[in-house]
Amino acid sequence: MFDVVVIGGGPSGATAAEDLARSGHHVALLDREGRIKPCGGAIPPRLIEDFAIPSSQIVARINTARMISPTQRKVDIPIENGFVGMVDREHFDPFLRRRAQGAGATWLTGTFLRIERDADHPTVIYRDKDSGEERRLACKVIIGADGARSKVAKSEVPNGDKIPYVIAYHEIIEAPLEGMSYDPKRCDVIYDGAISPDFYGWVFPHGKSASVGMGTGIEGVDLKKATAELRAAHGLSDCKTIRREGAPIPLRPLDCWDNGTDVVLAGDAAGVVAPSSGEGIYYAMVGGRVAATAASAFLTTGRAKDLQLARKLFMREHKNVFKVLGVMQNAYYRSDERRERFVSLCHDIDVQKLTFEAYMNKRLVAARPMAHLKIGLKNLAHLTRLISEDRV
Repeated sequence: MFDVVVIGGGPSGATAAEDLARSGHHVALLDREGRIKPCGGAIPPRLIEDFAIPSSQIVARINTARMISPTQRKVDIPIENGFVGMVDREHFDPFLRRRAQGAGATWLTGTFLRIERDADHPTVIYRDKDSGEERRLACKVIIGADGARSKVAKSEVPNGDKIPYVIAYHEIIEAPLEGMSYDPKRCDVIYDGAISPDFYGWVFPHGKSASVGMGTGIEGVDLKKATAELRAAHGLSDCKTIRREGAPIPLRPLDCWDNGTDVVLAGDAAGVVAPSSGEGIYYAMVGGRVAATAASAFLTTGRAKDLQLARKLFMREHKNVFKVLGVMQNAYYRSDERRERFVSLCHDIDVQKLTFEAYMNKRLVAARPMAHLKIGLKNLAHLTRLISEDRV
């Protein structure tokens, strides 16, 4: 009998398992293994600090973000007083799972099938990877951290299968030599409807490799063709392709993260990917931590209502950031004209400073109210076309 079974061993599930094991709970971490999520790999300094990520996992340190518009307007935003760390999910996720195992969690490899219940407790049924046999994990509470299109969410949580998402696709390539179109310390974000009609494309350095990809929620878009065109536009067509990956990325947190009895969701399964940016690693790990907190409270009190703590704790700190980013995506991602205006807005020094202060610290910065007012007025002017695209 386990106290907790965590289904899914990505950053969210591994974090939840580690936190619970370090608190003295008997934890099983069930992971499918072998799957590498498509991900640009950017992590902010706050994640590195809050989750004690060693420098050995940081494959690149980014000091500039370049925004590229549909007309190829380029705006370079310096990252002052810090850097954006880059990780490779091929190595980062197993590191987190090993760390959870080192804390005392039992790491199992297999595919989640279903949840059964008797009068006393739930039981997780999974297919063991090595033997192919069905196995059972009796427990007191379950954390579903099995990603977007979560089987746990679909079967256990109201509307768990109705979360909006984009499909992300990227290709990991051998890093080219530094040149005009590639800088190993710069992330390029491409806002161009020819690459993605409703999201964006990217070129993110990973040290000896790089992630090149895009995302879209529109059916019929050829993701591989768009990525090939993105590579060609950046002079990356001849770089050796190491691997290709694709997966859905949720765009909005679910309204409910638990089933009211013995299951709570975390990470992509709960929909905690930031709108507009698509940033997920930090929010996934925070989601795993608050799910662990909720599960621990449930184990202590026996009150199923305590499972609601996961969503409450997360939203208390991050709801406003998600709202602002959602408004940005709805306002600027709908046409190339608006994308052009968004990149123009990024020229503004106040926008640059507040954007990266918020990114680095993971909260809206309230220290300079006049800067917020100026940004709001400029944003309105861009959206209402009071400012020409050529004025920056």
